[in-house]
Amino acid sequence: MKIFMMTDMEGVAGILNHDDWVLPTGRFYDKGMRLLTAEINAAVAGFAAAGASEIIVVDGHGAGGIDPELLDGRAQLSRGRHPEIWPWGLDKTFDAVAFVGQHAKAGTPFSQITHTGWFNTIDMRLNNISIGEYGQMALCAMELGVPTIFASGEQALCREAEDLTPGVVTVAVKRGLLPDGLDHLDGEAYAKAKLSAIHLAPVTARRQIEVGAKAALDLLKKNPEVFTYPKITPPYTLSQRFRAKGAHPPFEVVAHHPDSIAKLFTTPGTII
Repeated sequence: MKIFMMTDMEGVAGILNHDDWVLPTGRFYDKGMRLLTAEINAAVAGFAAAGASEIIVVDGHGAGGIDPELLDGRAQLSRGRHPEIWPWGLDKTFDAVAFVGQHAKAGTPFSQITHTGWFNTIDMRLNNISIGEYGQMALCAMELGVPTIFASGEQALCREAEDLTPGVVTVAVKRGLLPDGLDHLDGEAYAKAKLSAIHLAPVTARRQIEVGAKAALDLLKKNPEVFTYPKITPPYTLSQRFRAKGAHPPFEVVAHHPDSIAKLFTTPGTII
């Protein structure tokens, strides 16, 4: 079976903040890459144990988050733009989609390093359903008929995934400690406002990820109907609200597409 694995850094156990751990200029960036790569390897081991024959790992972190030298040899690494930006190379040849290291969407209470795309977003909605980065990829998979079966990351992301894609097997590796209600902050302030969390020890997180990934693929083979998506029908409208910056007030950008979710994510919007 062929697995498409989307990855990010902010949802990894041991990633303590944004600037030090996930930016190339950060003092712990190399360690952050090792932490993510180890969680990926745990998921690869679980999927392989359940019979996966091909695992494509997508480095979805803006600055890059994977150390290629440490990647499990059973995986292949995808990095860089595809001819179509969305859906990151996913197509109908894949049997399942999985996520590792994912964070919750902007505005989520009790999440850590909370954002959607960047810290300047207040909310993103597809046909009035609030989504984050998880939702963008998962709904592209829905459009292709590929089930989303596994997600690891912070606890708030796991709840988000379970709500949007029922049946998905989740593994929470940390939990945020602070509420939200911070729409009044600009992006710079919001980036520093949600950094508190309780983390599993990375070795514990990896053990749980391996078990969860195996369980997810076993479940797909046994009962694929468990994995479902919300009912969303065309035409599609994407709205994204942005935070104030300096003298510039908050604003909203809206885009439309008649029949494709993936193409909607690259369709120029209009400020309203």
